[in-house]
Amino acid sequence: MPPKKKSKPKKVVNLAEDATEVLAKVRELRKKTAAKIDEEGKKENADDYGDFDPSTMLKVEDLDTGAVAEKIENIAQRIAKDVMEGRGYTFTVPSRASSNQHYVKSLDRIVLGGNKGTRTFSSVSEVRKTTITARCMQLIHNILGKGIHITKRDLFYTDVKLFVKQAESDGVLDDLSTMIGCTRSNLNVVASDKGLVVGRVQFEEDGDPIDCTRMGVGGKAIPPYTDKIDNIQSDAEFILLVEKDAVYMRLAEDRFYHRYPCIIITAKGQPDVATRMFLRRLKYELKIPVLGLFDSDPYGLKILSVYMSGSKNMSYDSAHLTTPDIKWLGIRPSDLDRYGLPEQCRLDMTDADISTGKIMIEEDFIKANPKWVKEMELMLKTKKKAEIQALSSFGFQYISEDYLPRKLREGDWI
Repeated sequence: MPPKKKSKPKKVVNLAEDATEVLAKVRELRKKTAAKIDEEGKKENADDYGDFDPSTMLKVEDLDTGAVAEKIENIAQRIAKDVMEGRGYTFTVPSRASSNQHYVKSLDRIVLGGNKGTRTFSSVSEVRKTTITARCMQLIHNILGKGIHITKRDLFYTDVKLFVKQAESDGVLDDLSTMIGCTRSNLNVVASDKGLVVGRVQFEEDGDPIDCTRMGVGGKAIPPYTDKIDNIQSDAEFILLVEKDAVYMRLAEDRFYHRYPCIIITAKGQPDVATRMFLRRLKYELKIPVLGLFDSDPYGLKILSVYMSGSKNMSYDSAHLTTPDIKWLGIRPSDLDRYGLPEQCRLDMTDADISTGKIMIEEDFIKANPKWVKEMELMLKTKKKAEIQALSSFGFQYISEDYLPRKLREGDWI
C-alpha cells in the first residue's frame, strides 16, 4: 500500500497586532448602532411618515405554520360559501403595482400601500390567474400540513400545464403572502441556496450546532429556511457584506475574520430572500454594524439598495427583509483617485450605466444621504466605474492586508 499523505497543518491566523487601533472607530460605530436599534421602535409615529398615511400601509406578520394554514382555510371557506350561493368566487388581492409602493424616509424602506384589486373566476381575462391562485393556495396548504419546505421550482413542477412558466407561480406566491398577511418565508416555499457566510458566528440549524469559523475556506451556505436558525452567538465587531463571491473567497481564505473579528456575508450578486433575512437577524440580534463592499458602479449600488430599502416586488415584506443603515465602505468613486487606481482598471461607463446612474441618484434612499449623492455625482461626472477586484492590481491580498484595514482605521464609510 502506498504511504498515506501527511495532512497539511491547519492554517492558524491570530488577531492582528494592530487590531485595537484598526477597530477603534468600528467599536464606536458599534455602540451607536446598538443604541439606535434600542431606540428604533420609538420612532414610528405619524409625523415620521410625511405625506404617506400609515393607516393604509399593508403590514404582514411573521406567523407560525398553524396560523397560515388557518388563514388559507378561512379564504377557502369564504369561496365555498360564495360558490354554493351562486356568486362564483373572487379573490381580493393587494396591489403590488409601482403606484402603490412608497418610500418612507423614517423607516428607510419601501412599503406597500392599501390599494387592492380583484381576481374573478367568471372573468374570461382573469380566469387563468384566478385558477393559478387557487391551485397555489391548495399546494401551500398541503406543504404546511406536512411541515416541510419545498423550492419554488418544486412548486412549478407540480402543475406545469397550468403554470406554463415559473414566473407565473412565483408571482402568485407574493400575492398569496399579501392576501394571507404573512411573510413570504411563512409559506414554506423557498429559493435554492445562494448566500454564504463565514467568520465569527455560531448558531443552531434545526438543532445542529454550526460554527462558521470551522466550515472550511468557503464557509457555510445560508439555508433558505432561516426559521430553523436559533441561538445566534458571536464576538464579531461588525458584519462585512460583500457583493462579489470572488472577493468573499479572497477574504475567507485570508481568514480576515480572525485578524479583525467580523462576519463576512455574500449573496453572489443580487440577494435572495434568505440572505436578506439572515443579514437582518444578525444585525438586530447581535446589535453590530454592517459595512458594505460593492462595485463602484450603478448596479453595485442598486444591489446595496435592495439590502437596505428592499425590492419593489417584495415591498410588502420589507419590514422583515431590509437592513437599514448599511455603511458604504467601498469601493466608492472617490476611492479611485484616493487609492491611485491605475487607469486601465477604471472602466468607461456605458450609456446604460449612465442612464441607470441618473435614475439611482434620484432615488429617495440616495437623496437622504448627501455623501452618497456626492459620490454618485462624481461617478456620473467622470463616467468611470470600477470593480472591487480592480484592487488586485496592487497585489492579490491587497484588499485584506491594506485596503480594508486602512478603511476601518480611518472610519472611512458613509
